[in-house]
Amino acid sequence: MISFLPRRAVVAASLSLLAAAGFSACSTRPAEGETAAAGTAAEGEVAAKPAPIDTIKLKALAMRRDSLRADSIVRKSGALPGAILPGRRIVAFYGNIRSKGMGILGREPKEQMFRKFAGVIKEWEAADPSRGVQPALHNVTITAQGTPGKDGKWRLMNSKATIEEVISWAKEHKCILFLDVQPGHSTLQAELPKLEQYLKDPIVHLGIDPEFSLSTMPGVRPNQRIGTLDAKDVNFTVNFLARIVSENKLPPKVLTVHRFTRKMITNYKNIKLDPRVQIVMHMDGHGEPTLKKDSYHDYIVKEPVQFTGFKLFYEYDARPKPHHIMTPAEVIALVPSPLYIQYQ
Repeated sequence: MISFLPRRAVVAASLSLLAAAGFSACSTRPAEGETAAAGTAAEGEVAAKPAPIDTIKLKALAMRRDSLRADSIVRKSGALPGAILPGRRIVAFYGNIRSKGMGILGREPKEQMFRKFAGVIKEWEAADPSRGVQPALHNVTITAQGTPGKDGKWRLMNSKATIEEVISWAKEHKCILFLDVQPGHSTLQAELPKLEQYLKDPIVHLGIDPEFSLSTMPGVRPNQRIGTLDAKDVNFTVNFLARIVSENKLPPKVLTVHRFTRKMITNYKNIKLDPRVQIVMHMDGHGEPTLKKDSYHDYIVKEPVQFTGFKLFYEYDARPKPHHIMTPAEVIALVPSPLYIQYQ
């Protein structure tokens, strides 16, 4: 497996108001020439067969009704039952459990890594006693590759055994889990359904990475150029997750969207919010603290969506000295204060 790391420190944002969507009611009416209450067929006539039921349309209507109900609950209570944000701050270790090069998750032996993680969680709890901390693992599950593969899509999905193992790690240590997607030259529309069976688990959430979304850049190898996603891709993902939440009666899912340049997300104002999905625009760049703060402001705060996130790099943020990895207190002091923190 070949993995890649972001090369610049720049960011993308969040924080926005919930937009309520209106839906028109659907009704049926008699066909022309018929009465509303149809009688029996006349002698010699054959009774018309009932129209086939459009299950797709019925499913869509049920989803719309569920969305309206969710909107109503949110207006009354501020969030749906079981929502993680904004009541708790999520702190995650990122990487791939089969790779030492992608991040702290996988770089160190399992027990050593979890001991380190426990210490980090304590630091965040001490830095902000007013807000609980939700530990999380963030595993890159569909990974951009340095070779195109048989189908030419430049991406590879973890095996079922690997995904089930990282889910077991999360449950063992009372963490939630993010499955992250780097689509390569594929699309979210093609890749996300592969993860649906795992997203039915209440502890499993989702991340999408525009940096490695290159379907609009034919011939470009991952890591040669920074990729992009549009609002329509984010909206597809939100609708995909919202359906899973509704159909399986789950608490809201959290969706992290990596960002460290403006072009990584286009038409951000068209991103539609749904109370069943909590969107985190996640500042994913590395560098010294001033650069990271400026990036957070320019790409996350200036283009707000809903909630915000901030990444800290063990290997890159402290280079060159005297730069340092920002402390919990420094990150908490950002405005708005990020509610999703990721260590790579």
